[in-house]
Amino acid sequence: MEISGARMVIEALIAENVDVVFGYPGGAIMNVYDEIYKQKSFQHILTRHEQAAIHAAEGYSKTTGKVGVAMITSGPGFTNAVTGLADAYMDSVPMVVISGQVAMSLIGTDAFQEIDAVGISRSCTKHNYLVTHASQLPRILKEAFYIAASGRPGPVHVDIPKDVTAQLAYFDYSQEVQLETYKPTLKGNMRQIKKAIEAIAAAKKPLFYLGGGIKASGADALVRRIVAQSQIPAVETFNARGTLSHEDPMLISMVGMHGSYAANMAMSECDCMIAFGPRFDDRVTGKLSEFAKYAKIIHIDIDPSSIGKLVDVDFPIVGDLKSVLEDMEPLFASTIAPSMYASWRETIKRFNDLHPLSYHDDPAGRLKPQWVIQRIGALLGDKANISTDVGQHQMWTAQFYPFSRSRQFISSGGLGTMGFGFPAAIGVKRADPERISINITGDGSILMNIQELMTAVEYKLPVINVILNNNYLGMVRQWQTLFYEDRRSETDLSMQPDFVMLAQSFGGIGYRVSTKAEFEAALQDAIAKNVVAMIDVVIDREEIVLPMVPAGGSLFNMMLAKKEK
Repeated sequence: MEISGARMVIEALIAENVDVVFGYPGGAIMNVYDEIYKQKSFQHILTRHEQAAIHAAEGYSKTTGKVGVAMITSGPGFTNAVTGLADAYMDSVPMVVISGQVAMSLIGTDAFQEIDAVGISRSCTKHNYLVTHASQLPRILKEAFYIAASGRPGPVHVDIPKDVTAQLAYFDYSQEVQLETYKPTLKGNMRQIKKAIEAIAAAKKPLFYLGGGIKASGADALVRRIVAQSQIPAVETFNARGTLSHEDPMLISMVGMHGSYAANMAMSECDCMIAFGPRFDDRVTGKLSEFAKYAKIIHIDIDPSSIGKLVDVDFPIVGDLKSVLEDMEPLFASTIAPSMYASWRETIKRFNDLHPLSYHDDPAGRLKPQWVIQRIGALLGDKANISTDVGQHQMWTAQFYPFSRSRQFISSGGLGTMGFGFPAAIGVKRADPERISINITGDGSILMNIQELMTAVEYKLPVINVILNNNYLGMVRQWQTLFYEDRRSETDLSMQPDFVMLAQSFGGIGYRVSTKAEFEAALQDAIAKNVVAMIDVVIDREEIVLPMVPAGGSLFNMMLAKKEK
């Protein structure tokens, strides 16, 4: 039997075991939304902005590892979603984003709500499609889900003209995906793997450099076993936080611009770097000519274009990280003994003793943001999933929250998108309803998708937003203070809404706190009431994120203390 293109979209989502779609309807996608109304197989969550729909799908995907799905209309509906697409692309998040488009006969005529969506999305998606006939939909949708989840994951965009959604055609979703030009390498070269193990065995100061590719490949358990067996110290990138538990004695800390002194010094002093799925991002490497210049570098990644892109690699291994580590694990066990690197571990301990990751509590009683984050961790620990927006609060969270598992930390790494945290936390709560979903945000970021209070209230997704409120665009102000002679151009946010009343107006609950006792009471009450909450935390306005490697500086050249005026 022939069915409409719109019905084909629904049948494909059912076949892919999709259980939730985040979206916002409009004219060009209306036929598909009419079919959504008729079906009962998956939930649709109506966000209040298209950007939020993409971020919510990202939060869902980052929590579960599944392909997130979002649906939007043409024109401004699509352009509103571009930031989310770019965010997912930078962080390698598997997603399928379906957009409506004007009818085929109107494409290129500047029709109402027409935009070249495929042209725009080309640079910020793993792949994209313009569907020209309903008969193409089964193949394209199946390919979209396959491409999104395989190899290096990423968002795939499918643009469907309105008349195509109305066309009738046969729906056959049983055919296997056949893409001659897309065949990711899964199995690592065994000869290269053995050479890498030999290099590690010959090293005096090896270091594991753990990247976000570990989560994408599902290699977390393998990494933990290899680290425990070898007793080789490890640093984590921002996107890898939680790969090792905060209690793991081999975990030094986060590395990079706001990494710990010990982590950055270990990267600078190691003689063998074992990179598991990182991108060698500029926020990690700092000055390239000084980056790990004493080290032989082993880089394992499924994306061959990432290997050697920024840093010369001595032992490149292309393959799925989990598959490669399955081959490496027995070689680690038979070749590497923990006693081999005892003196190196002592050196790192001295680095940490010299400049531990710390902050000075305020004797005047002003709340320190680091304390707030540590207190959330002490009270909730593994019971919470932690999302953030972007800014100082994001870095403090990465530094001070006691992460104990992979996929516990949900944030915007590569693109650095303010407004990401709240809608992402909604997706996180939908994905993992048993855990508490906390969004740690700033007074600047929270306003960028504040309308999603309505989404969270309507769908009973009780996200707790902890606003670290310093009345500033804090990270920009920090740079102005440190590098622009304290010229604070357009970063003062003293004019703000009443966040307590704002939360209440949407049907949630709000708190304003300025002491430790008030914060703890508010957090406990928000958890107990189990409703959407905003906790407006008045923090020290002048606090900055340290350590800090100045942009373009060397990792070992860190700012460790705040300069007094």
